[in-house]
Amino acid sequence: MNKSDTLRGILGRAPVIPVIVVHELSQAVPLAEALCEGGLTVLEVTLRTPVALEAISAMRRALPDAVVGVGTLTRPAHFRQAGDAGAQFGVSPGLTPALAAAAAEVHWPYLPGVMTPGELLQAGELGFTLLKLFPAQQAGGVGMLKAMGSVFPDAAFCPTGGIGRDNAAEFLALPNVLCVGGSWVAPPAMMRSGDWSGIRALARDASRLAGRA
Repeated sequence: MNKSDTLRGILGRAPVIPVIVVHELSQAVPLAEALCEGGLTVLEVTLRTPVALEAISAMRRALPDAVVGVGTLTRPAHFRQAGDAGAQFGVSPGLTPALAAAAAEVHWPYLPGVMTPGELLQAGELGFTLLKLFPAQQAGGVGMLKAMGSVFPDAAFCPTGGIGRDNAAEFLALPNVLCVGGSWVAPPAMMRSGDWSGIRALARDASRLAGRA
């Protein structure tokens, strides 16, 4: 199976990919357990904190059946670091030739971010048709994705940015949306207080969101 097929399978496992920011390493495994128990088994740990890579490693060890990826890849060096930590897929907010070259050197699949038709064309030239629309709401939201679908029928998206429980279903109903990324299933306040049962309930609710028919 090639990387694109692998990535499509990952994106199809659940309607929502939690976008996770881990500030305390002790939160990593309980958070991952709560999300997976709620039905969200694909997790994106963003490289926004000093413990992010350690969090990925800890989640991989504790939850071998989950798919743990890395987000906020912004430099080529991040790909090697994430691979060493055990990341199973990678996500970036944008795409450059240097990032594409780094992605070619790792064994796991890569979901690059785009915001405009021009960026989508560049992504296609670099071999990517599975894409993250980011920031989704600011880029035009559902309307932008509908317009993209008519012009770029081969592209499929995981929109992220400005998506919450109130509007996720609108995105998931679109034929070119495989899943959405969202942080609402792992609220910082719940993480700080250790409210893992509350996060589990949010994940369970998100896992039941309906996609397209």
